[in-house]
Amino acid sequence: MNFEPVSSFIDRITSWRIPWAEVLVMHRNEPVFRYRNGYASLEEKTPIDDGRIINLYSLTKIMTCTAALQLLEKGAFLLNDRLSDYLPEYTEMNVKKRLPGGELALERAVHPITVRDLFTMSAGFSYDLGLPSIKEAVSRTGGKMPTRAIAEALAKEPLQFEPGTRWNYSLCHDVLAALVEAVDGRRFGTYIREEITGPLGMADTGFDLPDEKRSRLAPQYEYSDELGKPVRKDGNGFRLGSEYESGGAGLLSTVTDYAQFLNALTNQGTSPDGVRILSPASVELMRTEQLTESMRGDFSWEQLKGYSYGLGVRTHISQARSGSLSPLGEFGWSGAAGCLAVIDPASQLTVMYAQHMLNNQEPFVHPRLRNIVYACL
Repeated sequence: MNFEPVSSFIDRITSWRIPWAEVLVMHRNEPVFRYRNGYASLEEKTPIDDGRIINLYSLTKIMTCTAALQLLEKGAFLLNDRLSDYLPEYTEMNVKKRLPGGELALERAVHPITVRDLFTMSAGFSYDLGLPSIKEAVSRTGGKMPTRAIAEALAKEPLQFEPGTRWNYSLCHDVLAALVEAVDGRRFGTYIREEITGPLGMADTGFDLPDEKRSRLAPQYEYSDELGKPVRKDGNGFRLGSEYESGGAGLLSTVTDYAQFLNALTNQGTSPDGVRILSPASVELMRTEQLTESMRGDFSWEQLKGYSYGLGVRTHISQARSGSLSPLGEFGWSGAAGCLAVIDPASQLTVMYAQHMLNNQEPFVHPRLRNIVYACL
């Protein structure tokens, strides 16, 4: 395998708009290629080095859904269960509906939110962090905003649509983390540490950054279209409070650490040294398309043509539409600062790509990177 085209692509994008980028490719449980280039700090011209900690943002969602699937395996709930069986605040919900004259009105929702709706982004939530109920919860909790509070807050807001009828990228997985807390009893971060990251030996992955590791946190940037360059923008705007462990966007990690987790999924739920985090059946269910025909029209991001949505992950369903060199069933997700996960049990391939820039140029970078990697196999 000759991965020189991958390194050439990394060099290309880091001389373009992206301050730094790193990629790790694993094949048959072994690292076969790793490359990084660019500056961790543009201002100080500090080259990107090993072990940098980054905000994973939505790459967190894969781990959140893995945690919830572990509880599914234990019989804690079923996908078709009503969410209100575990979070009673969702017993009666209102939904926004447009009247014949065009006005919006609130009506009682006909369909209950199910556990499946949380996994599949079809509960009717939005991604609006400025909702009145969320602001009130942050204030009421003194800025702590524990994870369980997000579910309580969103239950007070009207839904955007009838549950189970549309796909909408939203706070569903943050509520899924609250569901894990409700049925398991542990804080979400504790559950993740004790059931996933700890057993896998992922010492650099978590929702909080210890003081001794702060020097390893990579500076974060945002590409400014107006200025035509990246500008410094540190912090995670999805962290709603000091105790908020966001199932949708809260984890910090490194390329090495998160690749271990992703590779366990590639290996059908078990790490190379025998740590099992999911059964093969659960991994298969995770990457099985969950969208109905009416929902597929909502899943319309340009870089995801030919993909559909499983349980918290994109899943490849049509090479004719995607133009992707990856096989059907390849799955994963991405994050707001530009990281990408490629999980492919059929090819026994795992790819962990990282950068740390919002306005991340994903539609250009990710499809190209994926094709280049597969062409190198």
